[in-house]
Amino acid sequence: MSMKIELRSAVDFLSNFIRISKYVTDEQLCNFRESLLDLLQNKYENHWFPEKPCKGSGYRCIRLNHNMDPTVREAGSACGLNQKALEDILPKELTMWVDPKEVSYRLGENGSIGIIFDGTVRINSFYASPASH
Repeated sequence: MSMKIELRSAVDFLSNFIRISKYVTDEQLCNFRESLLDLLQNKYENHWFPEKPCKGSGYRCIRLNHNMDPTVREAGSACGLNQKALEDILPKELTMWVDPKEVSYRLGENGSIGIIFDGTVRINSFYASPASH
């Protein structure tokens, strides 16, 4: 029931946005990554079904829009980044699906879906540029 690669892929993806911010220290970034990884692992523990990857997909969806995803907000708070700072750094509109054997995302409400992890290898070593959000 390991979800280690999927969670690491999702955390790395979100952390890249924070990493390029001029206002976040290396220590804050490290704390954000560790906190988000722990929070997601605890949240998904009883909602991870490798034999039925779509089961629980909505629960495992990370959503940033006019509302900040509570798990991302909590990870930010743990490293000294309040919701306003996260909103300034992260994309305004992002949906990420963290499923067994696949991690995908969509930037914008009508954007195309990108694959970060496809069950065997990380496909998209996404590097966010400031213009991305």
